[in-house]
Amino acid sequence: MNRQTYDLIIIGGGPAGLTAGLYAARSKLKTLLLEKLPLPGGQTMNAWMLENYPGFPDGISGRELMKKMETQARNFGLTIETGEVKEIKNSGDMKQVVCEEKDCVTRTIIVATGASPSRLGADGEERLMGRGISFCGTCDGFFFKDKEVILVGGGDTAMEEALFLTRFVKKLSVVHRRDALRATKVLQDRAFANDKISFIWDTVVDGIEGEESVERVILKNVKTGDVLKKETDGIFVFVGTVPNTQCLTGVVDLDKQGFVLTDENMETSASGLFAAGDVRKKILRQISTAVGDGATAAFAAEKYIESFHS
Repeated sequence: MNRQTYDLIIIGGGPAGLTAGLYAARSKLKTLLLEKLPLPGGQTMNAWMLENYPGFPDGISGRELMKKMETQARNFGLTIETGEVKEIKNSGDMKQVVCEEKDCVTRTIIVATGASPSRLGADGEERLMGRGISFCGTCDGFFFKDKEVILVGGGDTAMEEALFLTRFVKKLSVVHRRDALRATKVLQDRAFANDKISFIWDTVVDGIEGEESVERVILKNVKTGDVLKKETDGIFVFVGTVPNTQCLTGVVDLDKQGFVLTDENMETSASGLFAAGDVRKKILRQISTAVGDGATAAFAAEKYIESFHS
């Protein structure tokens, strides 16, 4: 297996990873960014329009923003390769990053693997996955043109996706387990004002039915216990995220949900191993906070490397 040595390896090519790569490359560190998907960008690539990222008063699509970040990082010499990390071996001063076709040794690592959409855990979900169940409105909205769909969730992402889907669907019913949304007020106002969107409160999806694709959902009211079957052409799920920390089990300390615990400098419980972005425990998961995490982690990694030469 081919083995190379780097000052820094960044795992994950979303906003945190690309920002860390930009800072590290500008500091002339020999840096490799590994992204398991063909294109860097992470989940931000699926965002149709970003309105709260500073510097773009008219908004910018996630794909366009990520392309700009990638180009900027590459312009400073960042090496980006496609590869999924299978294992991290921490043997003290030097660390080993193992991929299927690549084996690297490095002084420092920044884990920026992000998080994946949580699933409902409802009966029928696994069987009908990809056949009417989606976790990305901007990816799949077109396939539900003039159809009626269910959207599960009540946060910012859920309402952003709901508003986007109204460009295609005939009707959208938001199912939320509480009696009030968690989304920011401006998004709530837009959703309530949209005549294509209706709300089913205090309710969860208890089951999903259909032969070849989604045909109906079984809804259960969490307060009364009442059960209702509702016909639908599809389900869009936005009920939180699960951290992508499979390669970190037993390597660094995680919280009960699996998010990485770090200090204010993004350093984990393992010396020289940092985490940035949605993969770490934090109060707010946004592109702007991921960028800040990435910059801090890269700067801290540089200082860590310098400590060996002082």
